[in-house]
Amino acid sequence: MSASGRPSVEALAGRLSLGGHLIALGGIVGREALRYIHQKERFLSALVRPLVWLFIFAAGFRAVLGVSIEPPYVTYVLYEVYVTPGLVAMIQLFNGMQSSLSMVHDRETGTMRTLLVSPFPRWYLLTSKLVAGVVVSLFQVYAFLAVAWFWDIRPPWLGYVTVLPALLLTGMMLGALGLLLSSLIRQLENFAGVMNFVIFPMFFASSALYPLWRVREASPLLWQICRFNPFSYCVDLIRFALYCQVNWTALAVVTGTTVVFLGAAILAYDPSRGVLARRQGPTATG
Repeated sequence: MSASGRPSVEALAGRLSLGGHLIALGGIVGREALRYIHQKERFLSALVRPLVWLFIFAAGFRAVLGVSIEPPYVTYVLYEVYVTPGLVAMIQLFNGMQSSLSMVHDRETGTMRTLLVSPFPRWYLLTSKLVAGVVVSLFQVYAFLAVAWFWDIRPPWLGYVTVLPALLLTGMMLGALGLLLSSLIRQLENFAGVMNFVIFPMFFASSALYPLWRVREASPLLWQICRFNPFSYCVDLIRFALYCQVNWTALAVVTGTTVVFLGAAILAYDPSRGVLARRQGPTATG
């Protein structure tokens, strides 16, 4: 009990049932979905960006960048077929950074402080925020895949179902990275710098646009960088899942990286030990 006779936050947290946690999760996801619905330009930009790559970049490089027969493909494929999983991962990467931007905005407006002082555990609230961002990214991804279907990029019908767990996991990993970065960004104006130094190196130094065997022929150093880039494994996990297969190496790497990024983000938002505490002093609450 607190000094005023009211239950403390810790006591309230102990009384919260599973239903209470689900209500909180639904509220956070619903708020993010409403924000997404009211920001139509966000949906259009998320859809137009990969479509430009698919319709213009892929068409221009189709004759130059041949793709050999390699798993999960059992025959030669056009370049736009190869690049589609990489563009799906790009949607999730940009969405993760967009979630990072919204976290900075919420922190500046005080919304994040209100959320973090609720009786729910801090790790649960941050994870719920992360799940909300992943749910939004799923709408973007499947809208892109629907348009790509009319461009004759047609994986097996079952692939649209088997890719869902891969999208959830890769979305969690990239969202956790954005969550971690949001703890380091002080102002919204710094977000453009984060995009330049995080998004583009991760995207271009990966297997999203080119097979790694071709990268190795051109630059062994860049090939090594691509192999250690976790985004490459996100692309591979989505690529195999879209064709009803599992890349166990990619699954292990993405799962482990998700745990590391999410754990670091939760620690960074800890008011007693995280980055915010070192920046704002011991009296910071979130």
